[in-house]
Amino acid sequence: MTAPVLTDPCFDHPVRSPLPGGGRIRVVEVLATGSNGGAQEHVWSLLSRLDRTRYDVLVISLSDGNTVRRLRSLGYPVAVVAETDDKAALDAVVDILAQRPPDIIHDHMYRAEVIGTRAALALGERGFDRPYVIGTVHSSRVRSFEDRAVLLALTASMDRLVAVSESIVAKIHAEGRDIIPVELIYNGVDLSRYDHQEACCTLPEEYGFPVGTPLVGVVARLEPEKGHRTLLDAWPLVLDRVPSARLLIVGEGSQREALEEQADGLGILGEACSGDRCVGTREARPGARVVFTGRRDDVPAVTAALDVAVLPSYREAQGIVILEAMALSRPVVATNVGGIPEMIEDGVTGLLVPPADPVALAAAISRLLTDHPLADTLARAGHDRAHDRFCIERMVTEIQNLYDEGAATRATRAGGSRSAA
Repeated sequence: MTAPVLTDPCFDHPVRSPLPGGGRIRVVEVLATGSNGGAQEHVWSLLSRLDRTRYDVLVISLSDGNTVRRLRSLGYPVAVVAETDDKAALDAVVDILAQRPPDIIHDHMYRAEVIGTRAALALGERGFDRPYVIGTVHSSRVRSFEDRAVLLALTASMDRLVAVSESIVAKIHAEGRDIIPVELIYNGVDLSRYDHQEACCTLPEEYGFPVGTPLVGVVARLEPEKGHRTLLDAWPLVLDRVPSARLLIVGEGSQREALEEQADGLGILGEACSGDRCVGTREARPGARVVFTGRRDDVPAVTAALDVAVLPSYREAQGIVILEAMALSRPVVATNVGGIPEMIEDGVTGLLVPPADPVALAAAISRLLTDHPLADTLARAGHDRAHDRFCIERMVTEIQNLYDEGAATRATRAGGSRSAA
């Protein structure tokens, strides 16, 4: 008997049959916002690797932002519909789609699911073949009863839901939306982007600490659910064990001012500055034990320079920044919430702590800063885990499979409708 041929989805790519007539599957990605975040990073990663000879993609973003510019830099057309009123936004989206009706509408985040699905129905009402509708659920947020009711009512008009973790599968089930097929497709990272990433070597000069300083960092939007408050409360406890350590808080968001005030109250923000010299800039205060960097365009290089990467979230669908740190062979401390434990096995590929527990968080960080053999072991295991399960190639292949299936289903559905007519 011939032994089965083993394939690696991270390196072996399926051969797809050419489309009839040599055409391409028309796909519209609908983004709820064009700002930064996990869903936006997912779409950017997907489109950076999507087979452009097979898929003709348009992006519609329901607001402008940095992700819009990044997607355009990949060469994709991006239409920004900045209408804040849902009815006006829906009309604008339908008008765009009617110019060249898509085979697939792929919605990302709540408002995109609502408007994208309604747009697909509106196209049908205008006499076009209804697109195949996919909704990816990126967020673990528990929305209002009214919002959940709207999504549930629209779900029956969708064709497929994608969950980015088992915890999101459970959320979809709890909301009663599993009346249509649900596909688990983890977010993936571009391993080639990280395997040879050099660490940023200018951080000591930029932020005024000695070369060789132990660095701990969190890369996340400065929003309440990301748990920065707990990390700041934990930091004085870490300094009791490792006085020379510094904390980098990388990102921007609505909570920056409040978090700076908290750090100042804890005595870890450094000496007061005159005027606005230290507010809202990269410049750290003299004697600072924590640095708010704002948004950086070299996040992989900064992450590669960390001795410990932290994600203290109170809720998390998956946590792409954890995968990036693992791919960079950085030891990780994260909270045991949402999809995080699907990536991190406590004590094997990282350390897990309860959410909102500064004592446990400080103990885990201090442990990795002082036990270098353990930190190295976890970093290597985390790297291997990212390579084995969370490569971008696997994610893209699984989504392309959905697009192919959706296009075929739509064609069959359209043919049946014409025959019935």
